[in-house]
Amino acid sequence: MATQNLGTRGLGPAAAAGLAFAAGALGAFVVERRHNAVLRRLERLEHETEQRAALIAYQRHHYELVMKAASDPTLLPVLNAYEEELSTDRQRQYLFANLVYAHVLQGYRVGVFTRSELYGHLRGIFQSTLMRDYWSATRHHRSSLKEGSDESEIGKMVDALIRDLEEAHTDEWWVVGEPPAE
Repeated sequence: MATQNLGTRGLGPAAAAGLAFAAGALGAFVVERRHNAVLRRLERLEHETEQRAALIAYQRHHYELVMKAASDPTLLPVLNAYEEELSTDRQRQYLFANLVYAHVLQGYRVGVFTRSELYGHLRGIFQSTLMRDYWSATRHHRSSLKEGSDESEIGKMVDALIRDLEEAHTDEWWVVGEPPAE
């Protein structure tokens, strides 16, 4: 009885070497592709890390400028970009409100919490009437945000949240509104 041999036995030495070379080349090609994919991923992660570091540095600088203006009454009017004149105390309160909002936004941007957790934080800070007043006084600041940008979308989320909070007929503010889907 005859058996079939599907190996390289029937091939000549040159054909077997060629097949081995092709298999080796294919293996090297696969390894190189994986290596290149890993390099691209590392480059992307490095870029994201640099962006986050720049964002953190920018936020720190923003904080320093705001604190400098808040502590020096002669500098405070420089940051008065509201539609009406505000008292020094109200300007300081709005600057602090801006810092609180920026802090929560920064936490979301650097991945401290998810978008639905961001919503929960915003729901908490906008319990304050003063935060709502600040938000209203700065609505024209948000009108120049790029449509569809993260900050624009979060601003719309806050607008809807404030509407929901003001229309709510409950003292249980922590259940007001609909958190965004993840």
